[in-house]
Amino acid sequence: MISKPSISYPFDYDNRFISNQILLELYKNMLKSRMIEEKMLILLRQGKVSKWFSGIGQEAISVGVTMALANDEYILPMHRNLGVFTTRQIPLHRLFAQWQGKAGGFTKGRDRSFHFGTQDYKIIGMISHLGPQLGVADGIALAHKIRNEKKVTAVFTGEGGTSEGDFHEAMNVASVWSLPVLFCVENNGYGLSTPIAEQFNCKHIAHKGKGYGMEAHIIEGNNILEVYNRVSEITAGMRENPRPVLLEFKTFRIRGHEEASGTKYVPDALMETWKEKDPISNYTRFLHDEAILLDEVEERYRNEIQAEIDENLQIAYAENDIACNENEELNDVYKDYAYKEVKSEDDIIEARFVDAVSLGLRQAMEKHGNLVFMGQDIAEYGGVFKVSEGFVDQFGKDRVRNTPICESAIISTGMGLSINGMKAVIEMQFADFVSSGFNPIVNYLAKSHYRWGQSADVVVRMPCGAGVGAGPFHSQTNEAWFTKTPGLKVVYPAFPYDAKGLLESAIEDPNPVLFFEHKALYRSITQEIPKNYYNLPLGKASLLKQGQDVSIITYGAGVHWALEFLNLNENISADLIDLRTLSPLDTEAIFTSIKKTGKALILQEDTLFGGVASDISALLMENCFEYLDAPVQRVASLDTPIPFAKSLESNFLAKSRFEKMLINLLAY
Repeated sequence: MISKPSISYPFDYDNRFISNQILLELYKNMLKSRMIEEKMLILLRQGKVSKWFSGIGQEAISVGVTMALANDEYILPMHRNLGVFTTRQIPLHRLFAQWQGKAGGFTKGRDRSFHFGTQDYKIIGMISHLGPQLGVADGIALAHKIRNEKKVTAVFTGEGGTSEGDFHEAMNVASVWSLPVLFCVENNGYGLSTPIAEQFNCKHIAHKGKGYGMEAHIIEGNNILEVYNRVSEITAGMRENPRPVLLEFKTFRIRGHEEASGTKYVPDALMETWKEKDPISNYTRFLHDEAILLDEVEERYRNEIQAEIDENLQIAYAENDIACNENEELNDVYKDYAYKEVKSEDDIIEARFVDAVSLGLRQAMEKHGNLVFMGQDIAEYGGVFKVSEGFVDQFGKDRVRNTPICESAIISTGMGLSINGMKAVIEMQFADFVSSGFNPIVNYLAKSHYRWGQSADVVVRMPCGAGVGAGPFHSQTNEAWFTKTPGLKVVYPAFPYDAKGLLESAIEDPNPVLFFEHKALYRSITQEIPKNYYNLPLGKASLLKQGQDVSIITYGAGVHWALEFLNLNENISADLIDLRTLSPLDTEAIFTSIKKTGKALILQEDTLFGGVASDISALLMENCFEYLDAPVQRVASLDTPIPFAKSLESNFLAKSRFEKMLINLLAY
């Protein structure tokens, strides 16, 4: 039947095609979510949980969407989507332990509330920077589409989140690539306390879908049957005809943004209007009116849920607080990876740096059938440096994908691919442009394994460096942005042989890697390399020259500056260390050399303050002080943006000061 709005419930309930079993299951799942929340609010006041983000009043959306999806389809919820977690039947003691920061939760006490994911239940939690999870949903859906799996990925955000650039980037990518992503926007009317009239200037969020050529619908978010029916129908079509859909759920949050916020900013009349639309009280009355829910059944449900809550709370309470194990803390930053050496000594070819990168990437794609390469203009055009020329013909457009200009969404898409069992290589057209994708790298990729054990099998290729007259926005060598961030690996080869072997290892490694490739070396440096597949270990420096008087520690273009000078000054007896990998850093090779020579000069192309040289200098002072015969010297480029004119650029670069500082150090 279809109910008519009445004094009992303010919207139509259409249960014509839903069994009584499902009707009751929808009810019980909403009730369970509400009862847990009510208990958490009591525990919050008692100081037994530290914070709570209430979804009271919005339960129909979480429950209806989750029940409309298959259990093996991914959902990416937010703070107020408790019903997603409980409907997927996560044991309550694990949720309670998570909220209390105990080991029985999902993050070993390292993150709070709903900032976690679980592959067992196909739930991928959010981070406080709301936007990246939308791009992550794109990546999960892309993996399904490439494998021809008829699955939908649902991702949640709020009305405030639709103002973020990540929302628009993710929508655009999903539309252009026809990805089966269900974008679920819970329009609560307020972004914390800011009303929607101050968030965006359109009548409905659903209207934003039109700009991306995307199907969009407005759904009464407090009507559980409308949510379940509409989402069931829409997702059935998405599985057969992959495409993104934007759903705007009109709803309201009865509690504050979080409990400390309160709700004083909400007009009393508006609050009363939405209380009358409470999804649970109205649906309960409807079920009673239709004789589907009897009083004794409702009482039994409540008793069962209360007993489950009490029993699981006791399990969580009984668990000891986490005891810190420093080794475990450090080891969990990265996913374990057992490097297995692959050698190739036959079929040697002469290759430029750019050729080595191209050949390495091609062979990685041949070896890893689940590897997807993404970037701007990298398909038919072959990339601005022609690294991927011919790749589309060999691997097809599913795996070699031109992207819109949206670095943040594409990096997040790479994370989603990793979550769904694939590998991703992403090319920044220039390393400078990575600033537009900084957030998902340092806050999502870098932290996911430490937080909940999810690896980020993503390599970001970074064409970088000055010396080519490209000016401030195409010449940076910005490795220090990332060596600062635990969870990332940073590789910076100086030779074709190393570039190919280290790229293979970076792609093999399940951890996120920033792979720097100096543009000035692309076509100026050649070397003999094996044509076939081989790899090199990350975190191992290369000793290019051996001497007694000084240790020169450098990487990238600095290696060639140092070699050029030493070859012209054979009287200088120096160790020359090419770091090759900046994170992890081969401190053993550095310390061994300094203990022999007693003098250290660290050369970097990056500007001086806050660069890699500063940290190496500090490490030497802390670990090798008694071996030093002179102060550690750092040579770097000027602390200015990178200028365009040749004379200015030459003066900017560290190369112009290297010779003088080395001679002064030797004379100390």
